[in-house]
Amino acid sequence: MNLFINYLVEDPFFFFAWILIVVFSICVHEYAHAYTALRLGDDTAARAGHLSLNPLVQMGPMSLVFLAMIGIAWGSVPVAIQRFRQAWAGAVVAVAGPASNLALSLIFALLGAVALLLTGGGLSPDVQLFLRLGSVANAVLFVLNMLPVPMLDGWSVFSYFFPAMRRITPGQAQHVTLLLIAAIFLTPLGRMIWATGGGIANIFAGLCSFVLGV
Repeated sequence: MNLFINYLVEDPFFFFAWILIVVFSICVHEYAHAYTALRLGDDTAARAGHLSLNPLVQMGPMSLVFLAMIGIAWGSVPVAIQRFRQAWAGAVVAVAGPASNLALSLIFALLGAVALLLTGGGLSPDVQLFLRLGSVANAVLFVLNMLPVPMLDGWSVFSYFFPAMRRITPGQAQHVTLLLIAAIFLTPLGRMIWATGGGIANIFAGLCSFVLGV
């Protein structure tokens, strides 16, 4: 089985670049959840230390191990929806995480365009790869997390508009989530998510290049 950790030997730059980008991006994602929840009346995540970019807090050791081994990871923050002052607050908190990843995708693309402008097109290939990975990875995180699947942010967002979705039982939610994980690894769904994220990153790159004239 070809594990992600093999890149540590085969391509160390890619291995460490990917880990750095994913850890940073997930921590920003979870921070966005915690900060937005606090502003809307729920300090549960803030009191638990999630107003931080510390990966041990936002992701946990097991997630970091999975990231090093297979290249994927996760994070989570506690939210008490009963503390929110408005009915729509839960959806706003949910969308805050993916929105932060979309913003990071644009920022990485902008940094790439600025770097090309400042170097006259002579930017190091490693720097170009790092910034490109940053933009694509965050766009992929946005797409993945906005899927209307239990345990993903998209479920909380769409269930606000479609209340019937809230009637799913915990057992049903677990089964749907497991099916999604299997589909990502065993069907073209994973490639579709990656391709969609890459398309978004391409749009951002093209837009930034056009604006800066590079």
